[in-house]
Amino acid sequence: MHKKSLVVLIMLIVSIVSTACSSSSTSEETASKEKTNATEKEHQQHSEHVSGDIREETASNEVLPEFLKDKSEDMQVIYVNAAQNKELLEKIPCYCGCGESAGHKNNYDCFIHENKEDGRVVWDDHGTKCGVCLEIAAQSVSDLKAGKSIKQIRQSIDEKYKSGYAKPTPTPEV
Repeated sequence: MHKKSLVVLIMLIVSIVSTACSSSSTSEETASKEKTNATEKEHQQHSEHVSGDIREETASNEVLPEFLKDKSEDMQVIYVNAAQNKELLEKIPCYCGCGESAGHKNNYDCFIHENKEDGRVVWDDHGTKCGVCLEIAAQSVSDLKAGKSIKQIRQSIDEKYKSGYAKPTPTPEV
């Protein structure tokens, strides 16, 4: 993936998430409450879909699952990058509530359910239904490619999502 494409993708995701969570109120307190309510509603809706997550096995992490065929190219790129950055994303928590609702341990679990010893991969469509999962993965991979350490990336993600989002997955500290 080209660095420019990844930057554009991250900007698009941040723009969408920011727009969805923005408030037209001028009161900072009211805006904060509205953002919290919108976030809680998003997470509640997201959790209701978790039990219906699709898992699909392919020959390797280079073969995308069928459930991504009708998804945007941007989403497919995030899945490819997630699959290729296991070491990174296993150290990054997800803040969408999937730790409690789906038993995820980290952001990698939102995209890949299992890596088999023979190289086959069991993909998870959880990330296709959640902007938080996608945004965390895209930002983390972009930061890694920009030269940041895993510890710096983890600190940045923890800081960004510490309030207004669900409890993080139980990802051990870096």
